[in-house]
Amino acid sequence: MKMTRRTVLSAALNLSLSLGLGFGIAASAYADKPLVLGFSQVGAESEWRTANTASIKDAAKQAGVTLKFADAQQKQENQVKAIRSFIAQKVDVIAFSPVVESGWDTVLGEAKAAKIPVILTDRAVDAKDKSLYVTFIGSDFVEEGRRAGRWLLERAKTMPAGDINIVELQGTVGSAPAIDRKTGFAETIAANPNLKIIRSQTGDFTRAKGKEVMEAFLKTDGKKINVLYAHNDDMAIGAIQAIEEAGLKPGKDILVISVDGVKGAFEAMMAGKLNVTVECSPLLGPQLMKVAKQVVAGETVPKRITTEESVFPAEVAAKEFPNRKY
Repeated sequence: MKMTRRTVLSAALNLSLSLGLGFGIAASAYADKPLVLGFSQVGAESEWRTANTASIKDAAKQAGVTLKFADAQQKQENQVKAIRSFIAQKVDVIAFSPVVESGWDTVLGEAKAAKIPVILTDRAVDAKDKSLYVTFIGSDFVEEGRRAGRWLLERAKTMPAGDINIVELQGTVGSAPAIDRKTGFAETIAANPNLKIIRSQTGDFTRAKGKEVMEAFLKTDGKKINVLYAHNDDMAIGAIQAIEEAGLKPGKDILVISVDGVKGAFEAMMAGKLNVTVECSPLLGPQLMKVAKQVVAGETVPKRITTEESVFPAEVAAKEFPNRKY
């Protein structure tokens, strides 16, 4: 039988009771041992992801957690290998931000069989067996899409009558934020029949791909495009460059809506090139360390832990910029 931290503590308690000792004395030596957390990150595809990684590494250091970190470089097979490596190393907890939603049942089943709890961060998985993970810490991506849609519904009231044509830069195909941000946005703008998505394509959450896809949109439908909705700030910033190179003014000729709330987005808003960013906080490190310790201690945690976030239109960018931590 694998001796987990929980079973060792339980054994220590039984021993202390049989000897008439205080549990605190019997278990203290083990309790002082650092918690070992294996974390598999998606990659380093954006400002957001870089800030997320920094938050996790800093929080682990501050919490006295031994962190085993693996960068998947946006490949699911790399994450599967990393998780299996963590299982082999007998870490106390496994946490990861999945590249895509599906295809995790087998490896998570292996972690469950090894009695290693799994915590999802930032992105969810599509698993029929919810017992394969303990909890999911992250944003409500559908709500982020809705918030972007609500902003556009309000802005549309001040725009000329007629169709308002939208192009959409989606995140990585199959990823939770791409699926959910598209869903939330589409269901919200449906309230105004003049709001129409005429093109929608993945930009893989990267600045370079966002620019490339926006260039293609502009060549095909340049004069028809009124709004760009990007699933993250990095793609929006790349697209802004494409819009400028096409001789148009981002933020004016084409309204630009994005998600994340990174410093680069605030700089673009202050420059008048981006109209609004919907916050998606990457600073999940402290929350992850707290939950990991609770799980190892045998405490019950909520199945879904949602982070609190805001919407920042360009009008407040200059005031809010000094407060941004990422």
